[in-house]
Amino acid sequence: MQNALAFSHQLLKEVIQPGEIAVDATMGNGHDTLFLAQLVGRSGQVYACDLQEQALANTRQRLTEANLLPRVTLLHCGHEELDRHLPEQKIKGAIFNLGYLPQSDKAMITLPETTIAALEILLDRLAYRGRIVIVCYYGHPGGQSELDEVRAFCQALPQKEYSVLNYQFVNQQNQPPLLFCIEKIAKSKF
Repeated sequence: MQNALAFSHQLLKEVIQPGEIAVDATMGNGHDTLFLAQLVGRSGQVYACDLQEQALANTRQRLTEANLLPRVTLLHCGHEELDRHLPEQKIKGAIFNLGYLPQSDKAMITLPETTIAALEILLDRLAYRGRIVIVCYYGHPGGQSELDEVRAFCQALPQKEYSVLNYQFVNQQNQPPLLFCIEKIAKSKF
């Protein structure tokens, strides 16, 4: 069985094709941004955001080393501000890694209210059969609250419009991450 991070990549790889738009809503150290840049190819674009300068610097370096920086728009903002930066076209995939930036200030965490706002923005722009993957790391102060709100948000999505998967290991210690995957199953009316 795959861990949550590996499974998140599999879920996105199944739907994102070259030329499409993808979003990394929590850039972190750039691992997911790099993965998405590889998926969208030369003709696609990734929009990656983070509030922390360290995240932007780490991601820029990772993308530069892989010669993929032109495929990515790096945004120094919170994910709740994505609506101001995304193009009008639909996105095919997005990923969140909720919690804190590894090897940094553990007091700077993602927050339920900004995460829910970002999810609402992305759901509005999600293409038919597009997916949003949310990996919740919750073993830190504030993490359980965010997990609870994300779970409630996902459970409340109308089943005629979205399929929602919850993937987790139930017999592991130290609060292993949980994964949610939202797939849009209803075609837009427009």
